[in-house]
Amino acid sequence: MPLSNFLKTAMTLPLHTLAMRIAAIAAFGSTLVACGGGGGGSGSNTSLAGTSASAPAAPAAPAPTAPVTGGSANEDTLDLSDEALGSNTGPDEADTAPETGTPDNTPVTAPISGSVPAPAPATITPITPVGSYATYGTVTDVRLQNTGTGAEANAPITFGQVFAAGHLLKNEMLVGRLDNGTMVPLQLDAKAYHPDGSVRHAVISAILPGLAANEARTMSLVKTNAPNTPGAQSPKALLSNGFSASVHATINGIEYKASADDLIKSGWKYNTWLSGAVANEWQVSAPLTSSAGVQHPHLTARFAIRWYDSVKKARVDVTLENNWAYEANPSNITYDAKVVVGGQEMYTKPAMTHLHHSRWRKLFWWGQAPQVYVRHNTAYLIASRAVPNYDQTVVTSEATLKGLMTKWTGTAIEPMGVGLANSYMPSTGGRNDLGIMPGWAATYLLSMDPRAKTVTLGTADLAGSWSAHYRDKNTDRPISLIDYPYMTILGRPTDTKNPATKQNEAFPSCPSASCKTPNSHDSSHQPGFAYLPYLVTGDYYYLEELQFWAMFNVFQSNPGYRSNIKGLLHRDQVRGQAWSIRTLAEAAYITPDNDRLKEHFARVMESNMEWYNTTYTRNASANVFGVLDMGSAVIYNGKRGIAPWQDDFFTQALGHAAELGFDSARTLLSWKGKAPVVRMTDPAMCWIDASLYSMNIRDAETSPFYTNMAQVVAGSQSEGFRALACGSAEMASFLKLKVGEMTGYSSTVTGYPSNMQPALAYAADAGVPNGAAAWTRFMARSVKPNYGVSPQFAIVPRNVQ
Repeated sequence: MPLSNFLKTAMTLPLHTLAMRIAAIAAFGSTLVACGGGGGGSGSNTSLAGTSASAPAAPAAPAPTAPVTGGSANEDTLDLSDEALGSNTGPDEADTAPETGTPDNTPVTAPISGSVPAPAPATITPITPVGSYATYGTVTDVRLQNTGTGAEANAPITFGQVFAAGHLLKNEMLVGRLDNGTMVPLQLDAKAYHPDGSVRHAVISAILPGLAANEARTMSLVKTNAPNTPGAQSPKALLSNGFSASVHATINGIEYKASADDLIKSGWKYNTWLSGAVANEWQVSAPLTSSAGVQHPHLTARFAIRWYDSVKKARVDVTLENNWAYEANPSNITYDAKVVVGGQEMYTKPAMTHLHHSRWRKLFWWGQAPQVYVRHNTAYLIASRAVPNYDQTVVTSEATLKGLMTKWTGTAIEPMGVGLANSYMPSTGGRNDLGIMPGWAATYLLSMDPRAKTVTLGTADLAGSWSAHYRDKNTDRPISLIDYPYMTILGRPTDTKNPATKQNEAFPSCPSASCKTPNSHDSSHQPGFAYLPYLVTGDYYYLEELQFWAMFNVFQSNPGYRSNIKGLLHRDQVRGQAWSIRTLAEAAYITPDNDRLKEHFARVMESNMEWYNTTYTRNASANVFGVLDMGSAVIYNGKRGIAPWQDDFFTQALGHAAELGFDSARTLLSWKGKAPVVRMTDPAMCWIDASLYSMNIRDAETSPFYTNMAQVVAGSQSEGFRALACGSAEMASFLKLKVGEMTGYSSTVTGYPSNMQPALAYAADAGVPNGAAAWTRFMARSVKPNYGVSPQFAIVPRNVQ
């Protein structure tokens, strides 16, 4: 703009706007890469040749730049201050000297299978330097640590970040500011949005200018008025740099193969997951094919290649699947497996038995793998309400962290192993893998320790080992109940006939002789595998893993029992309903907005909430105790009673869904939250026994439900117990407990009082009458668990001290 025109325009601007424009003009002799665009779902679907080559049709429906240091042009913290939202930095930490030593005193064993050197590039495209520009609010921060033995120069990083509603508007951008003042360009690929249009979840990429050995820096994520320079590329950029990667499976002497570089060369269809000037990630997949051109009917390779052009490095994400939902003759398949990257064998496993409807994943680097550990801001993640309000005073011991890694070895962490999970999910008893999050994931969230992250992400990788993965060839996505409302793994074939299409939607049978598996799965004991890993990494594999399990939980039952397309869960065990609601709500919440499955999960979620609200919340005849009382719930003591601990699982899963923003779950919680509260506060019941194993709510299977807690107490507790003063020394002696100790293994992290804790916390936050009093009494119990061992139930209210 000519100077005269600028001055004329400037005269009409408010002073603060004029100041920002002047600062911006001064800044951009060169352009800041602040946001890389990018969509959600499976990304944009493009063919290098302009058409989809042999792909299934979808249904209609570097040279481093000198860092620029110094403050921002006009720094305003607004209401997004570090103090308000939680920060990795203290008030005096900015502009400190590099840290020395190893802050965690532990090596990082990230789930990276290896790396190969990339050919030295003839030229390196520099990252655009950052000048001074206007910034106007820190949203949150991350801690970056060099875990290698040498300096890291121009290290690529990518991580997922969740944002609280209203904290990052749809068209706002971010820049990184290290605690020594260095500004770092960021690429932000927004994936999901809140109802108000602000960003809910995004994938952030950057090239760090340099970290000395063992150095750690805090990087604030600061909003900026810098313009966006997308800089997207085609996957052919990989070919021009000599990239290659392939997967091989030798079966009975015949080698089947899929090559990512061959697919790209041929113009095969690809999807874009990340797109911008810092990182581009492309996904290609194809059946494994023999040299004679014969495609294997079941085995499919999937490559997700994340390319950092400025430093000429690629992260190679390889998945091999045996997952097709409607392919005839499903079975386990034994083969010699091999993955080759850059001409080097990176992984081999002879005689691998790949279970039916399962998948396995390995990560590699083409080019030297960066040794930078990303530590998220726990307080901000919790404040966003994307994760529960875990007690941040919990301290994880070094022994616990070492114990996690002690278990992280052997066949358990190889393909078809299950990591730290229980391979036989239906096992009973207190377990580390139950809860809204499994114990290892909650440990990672609270500690941000790299060892806990290793087992959390690694076990999520191995969640693919269960035979619960059904992919639709028509969409190339996890199969959807909305597309096939009569599909199931149970019931007779006649139960699966779709009256609209006249087609049977039962999956092809899998004979036990060829489909035997050491891994048994269900919904009632199902860990929350992939939600937190997807939040913090933005890896597409974890997104689909979450989607596979969420959909399996609603299609596993007989179609008629679940009301077909509605996917109702009420006939399942109460604990199965709980963990299915948890996973379904998480999938509906975090699935990218342009992914067609998001609306599918939301629809099934709302169908379930409508059933519960109709049956209970809006039903004047519903029981007065706030407990689920359908046939699948009242199964104890001759069908007289329920299991309060299972009911508490449901209440906590519902509270989690309410915090994720489901209004219908919040409505149901206003009724359901009574269940743990009345057991703690009703005068007729002694709170010492509020965590009882079973609780009778009627006299006989055909009797009406009780109408008050006095009847419950009379029907559930012994006369000798009822004769004792609540909380007295005599009661403690009678129970062989300490005075003030609750029944049900109060000292253990998986005991019945621990199961009850999240339910009470959510009830208190929901404003359930007497909820705060119930929480206060619960916290006054004399014996509590050491949640530092495993904090999956260490959830506390947000609004009650």
